[in-house]
Amino acid sequence: MTFHKTKMIAGAISLLFITFSVSAAERHLKASAVADSQWWWLAPQVPSLTVAVSDSTGAACNADLRIVVTTDNYEPVMEETRSVTVAAGDTACFKVDPCVKAPGFYRLSVNDGDKSILDMNFGYEPENIVSLPDSQPDFDRFWSEALDELARVDPRYNLQEVDSLSGEKRKVYLATMRSLGGDTISGYIAIPVKEGKYPVHIIYNGYGVDPWCVGADDAPDWIHFIPFSRGQGYGKKYNKYGDWVAYGIASPDTYYYRGAFMDVVRAIDFIYQLPQTDRNNIFAEGGSQGGAFTLVSAALDHRVAAIAPYIPFLSDYPDYFNIVHWPAEPVKKAAAEAGISDEEMYKTLSYFDMKNMARRIKCPVLMGVGLQDPVCPPHTNFSSYNLISSPKEFIIYRDLGHTVDYDDWNPRIREFFERNRR
Repeated sequence: MTFHKTKMIAGAISLLFITFSVSAAERHLKASAVADSQWWWLAPQVPSLTVAVSDSTGAACNADLRIVVTTDNYEPVMEETRSVTVAAGDTACFKVDPCVKAPGFYRLSVNDGDKSILDMNFGYEPENIVSLPDSQPDFDRFWSEALDELARVDPRYNLQEVDSLSGEKRKVYLATMRSLGGDTISGYIAIPVKEGKYPVHIIYNGYGVDPWCVGADDAPDWIHFIPFSRGQGYGKKYNKYGDWVAYGIASPDTYYYRGAFMDVVRAIDFIYQLPQTDRNNIFAEGGSQGGAFTLVSAALDHRVAAIAPYIPFLSDYPDYFNIVHWPAEPVKKAAAEAGISDEEMYKTLSYFDMKNMARRIKCPVLMGVGLQDPVCPPHTNFSSYNLISSPKEFIIYRDLGHTVDYDDWNPRIREFFERNRR
C-alpha cells in the first residue's frame, strides 16, 4: 500500500510477502513476491523485485524457471531462464530486474515448465502514463442536453422511514425519486435527528450490488446517502436493461450509462434540496462502478466539494478492452448483435469514458487503486486520474486486487473530506 501526494509513504500492510499462485506440478513449487518494496517506482528508482521459491512439501529440488515480463496488455518486455536450487525445508530467493523504462503497469510471471507459479503486477511512473482523451466534438453538448432533459423531469422526492434501520442519533429512510426518462431510483439515507445543517457523504455503488445501509449512528454528525442507479440495488426487480454495461451500445442516446450518469446527478439534486444539508459540504465516494459514478458526480455537477473514487470502472475503453475479458466480451457481443463495428462501439463508449470526463473535474480528488486488480486494472485508473487538473492524490494498495484495505481507506477518506470542508 502506498500513499502519494508530493512524496511517498511506505506501505503499512503487515504481510511479509504475498503468495499469488501455487504450482500443482511434480515439484510442488510455489513462488512469492517478497514485500521488500512497494512494487511501483518513480525515476530515478530502478524497478527490482525479489522472488522467493520453495517446495510446498518441504522437499529439496532444482528447477529451471522461466521469468517473463510483459506490459499489462501482454506485449513482451523481457524473458530469461533462472536455475534455482531449493534446500529441504528452505526458500530460495532471487532478484528480477525487469528492465522497464516506459511509464506503465507490467506483469511478472514465473513459470515452472508449463505451470505458472507467480503472476503479479508492478508499476513504473504511473503518473506519467499517457492515454489521450478521445471525446467526440459534441461531448460537452451531449451532456449539457442530458442535464437539461433531467432538469425537466419532476423528481417527486419521497422519504419513508425504516424503523428497523434507524437509531437514536440518526433516522434511516428509503428515498425514492424519478430520474431521466421517468425511471424511479432509490437508496437509503441516514439523517441526524438533531436539528441543524450537516455535511453529506454520498456513497455510489458498485455493479449490481444489493441494497445496503451504513450503521444508523456510525457518524451522527453527517448525512449518509447510498443511492442505486436504475435497474440496480432496489431496482433489480424492475430491471429492464438486462446486463447494464452492454445495454443500448448501438448509440450514446440509448446506452445504459446515459441514464445512470443522470441518476448520479439526480442523487445530488435530492441531497441539495434537503433542509438538513450543508450545501457547501457535499462529498462523494464509491468503488468500481461507484468509483466511475463518483468521478461523474464531480465532472457533471460542481456542487460536490471533494471526491474519493477507488478502483474506478469505465475508463480508457480501447486499452481497457485489450487487458480484460469482462466487460469487454459482453459489450463486444452486444455490439456485434446490434450490427455495429468496433469503431462505432468505441465512439459510443467515448461519451462514457472517465478519461474524457476527467478534465471537467474541479474539486480535490483522492483515488484508491488495487495494484493486482484484474477487473479495473491500475492502468485504467491512472488514464483518467492523470488528466485531472484539480488537487489530487492517490493510494496504491500493493497486495490487493479489486478492492481496497477498508481499515486504511475509511479513516483516510474521512480525514480527506474533513480537510476539504468549506
